[in-house]
Order: sequence, then structure tokens, then C-alpha cells
Amino acid sequence: MLDDLKMIHERDAQDALGVAGKQWQQLQQAYDLAFKPKADVKNVVFAGMGGSAFPGFFFQTWPGLSVPFEIVRNYSLPKYVDEHTLVIVSSYSGNTEETLAALDDAISRKAQIVVIAAGGKLAERARVEKHPLLLIPGGIQPRMSSFYFIPAFFKLFQSLHFIEDGTADQLLAVSEWLKSQNDSWKPEVPTAQNQAKQIALELMGKTVIMYSGPLLAPAANKWKICFNENAKNLAWWNQYPEFNHNEFIGWSSHPVDKPFAVVEIRSNLEHNRIQKRFEVAERLLSGKRPAPLVVQPRGDTLPQQLFWSSMLGDYVSIYVALLNGVNPTPVDLVEKFKKALDE
Repeated sequence: MLDDLKMIHERDAQDALGVAGKQWQQLQQAYDLAFKPKADVKNVVFAGMGGSAFPGFFFQTWPGLSVPFEIVRNYSLPKYVDEHTLVIVSSYSGNTEETLAALDDAISRKAQIVVIAAGGKLAERARVEKHPLLLIPGGIQPRMSSFYFIPAFFKLFQSLHFIEDGTADQLLAVSEWLKSQNDSWKPEVPTAQNQAKQIALELMGKTVIMYSGPLLAPAANKWKICFNENAKNLAWWNQYPEFNHNEFIGWSSHPVDKPFAVVEIRSNLEHNRIQKRFEVAERLLSGKRPAPLVVQPRGDTLPQQLFWSSMLGDYVSIYVALLNGVNPTPVDLVEKFKKALDE
């Protein structure tokens, strides 16, 4: 079915597969930024929701910052936020109400502010209130824009010396490497040679449960987001070693009939004890949960594995959407929900 290009074009009317295939280009986006701290920046808070928060989560894993960094998915900011805090306010649409409220909170705390948006109220407020603005290219769904944010972050954090010199060069190298890796997942590649299509067929009709170690956690989270929004499919995620301290035992009992599919992203870069935990958990849970579908990320470096795994999740979820008979691009129920909140 997934080799029927006519069906793919009909169901993927807005070309989500084409957008996914060009994500490597987002890592090469250049930005202008004029931000000079008014006081020493002692910590960073990143306020965002959904796909607009994902890049912050990604940054916690790689390359990491030399100052405390917290992600806030809420209307309000932590109590410690003050004039020594850099608050990054992020919304692709620019109209996310939680993020706009977080901006008000940041202003009231006299925090230093940088705005990242593709437009909307947030970008307009940045211009009027003279907050430094990193303007993201618009025109696609927020979950498909995540890679645009990464070079924007690099621009900001390099100017503050919060990341090591030379890290941005790795980003450009990864983008070119991803370009070649991406080719094997495209719709014209038949299922027999297409890993993304093969995984989609195994996951169709199931609630998808994602697991990873700490290093690949952003990719597992990205799969979960994309299954929800692209495939309109229930999914959740967790990570090792926390999994072994609670969720692990949950698999041992009810429900007896488990209509789930388990996917584990197992990186050879994770701590050796994390890798052993995957193996031991699989053995002890044999017969109590579905056998995990193991994804072993390609790449020799952490950024290669993170971006590769994230892009694979995009393709898999879009193919599941096509198998589900739905258009992967629109999220009509989310838009209906937002309108209902304003009634």
C-alpha cells in the first residue's frame, strides 16, 4: 500500500513527506541577532509549548549549556527568574497563549528577553516592545519547523559563550550528512528497501510507546509528538533509567491484552549501564509486553544520531497517517480547541 504513489499524493495533499525531506536544510538557516545582556546572565529559561518547546529539550542533550537551563511549558515562570535570567520566549505561530503569558511574566520580573517566532502576536510584540527577535521562516506546521530553531539557538548561545567554540561547525556538517541519509526514506523507495515504511507497517493500528536513554530522549519525544499530530495516533514516551523505577513494573499486570507497540531507540553512545538496562528489561518483560521494535540510530556522533532518529520519526509517523487514511498535515481539533477556549 505504501508503494502506491497515487494514494500517497492523494492522502498527503499538503506534501508533509516533502517538508520532512527538506528538514536538513533548516539546520543551515542564518539569523541576525543584536542581543547585549544588560546584566550578567546566570541562568536561562526557555518558555514554549509543543513543537516550539522541542528544540529546547534537544539543546539540553546536545550541545548543552554552561549555565543552568530550564524549559517551561506553562503560563508562568519559576520564582527564581529575575534580571539575571535570560528568558527565551518561543512560539512558531506567535499566538500560543501560554507563551504570551510567559512573556508578560518575564517582563514583570525584569528578566532579559529574546523572542523566537515566525510571526503572530509574539513577533509583533517583540517589534513594538523592542525585544531582540529571531524570526523563523513560516509556512509549515510547528512540529515540522523544529530544526529551524536549532541554528537560532546557536546564534544566541554562541554570542553569550554558553556553548563551546566550533560546535556550530558540527551543525553544518550534520546537515549535509542528513541530506544523504534522508534519501532512503522517501516515498519512491519501495517498502522492501525503506526502513520508515517497514516500521510504519509494524506500528499501524497500535498505541505507540517510545523509550530511549537520556541522550536520545529528544528524539523519542519527537516521535511521540509526530505520532499524535501527523498520524492522529495515541502515543507516549519515557526514558531509561527512570523507566525501571516505576513503569517497568506496570507492564507485568493489567491490561492482560496489551494493544500497544513498543519502540526503543537504543544508542551505542548511551552509558553502558543504560544499554544493559535495555537488555535486562527486555528479557524480564518477555511475554508481558510486546517485543520491542529496536531502532539503532545511525551516525558516529550524538548530533548525527539525534537528528537522524528525529527525522526517521517524522517519516514513520507520516506513513502511519497514510495507513490510517488521514491527511498528516492539519490538526483541526487543536484549532477547534483553541477557538473554544476563547468562547
